[in-house]
Amino acid sequence: MAQSKMVNDIYISKVLERSSYIEQQHVDNIAAQIRKYGSEPTIFGDIVSPLLGKTAGNITAAFGIVPLLKADILLEKKAMSDYKDLILKVGKDHALFSVLWANLIDEDLHTAWFSNKVQELEACR
Repeated sequence: MAQSKMVNDIYISKVLERSSYIEQQHVDNIAAQIRKYGSEPTIFGDIVSPLLGKTAGNITAAFGIVPLLKADILLEKKAMSDYKDLILKVGKDHALFSVLWANLIDEDLHTAWFSNKVQELEACR
């Protein structure tokens, strides 16, 4: 969300805002799965992660749109790798399997959009 507020291009700003909303859905969906198993998500997810995310968002946005998007691509690729690893470990829990797959697909779509936008912006230089 911090990135979306730091970018002047309205379209990119709206994409980053929407991506932030989707990422929050990922957090909420996984938290719901953790609760389903009788546990509570760690405080890290509720307090520390948003603070780190805002700080990182402000820093990456300060370097310009292309570096910001390239940083986001790296983060999305890491998330995809983590989701793939978890999917292989989940086993027969269909609900968790479905949540992880949905999140993985979202990350892949974000990566594709960010990559295409980087190519477009670099071609205009």
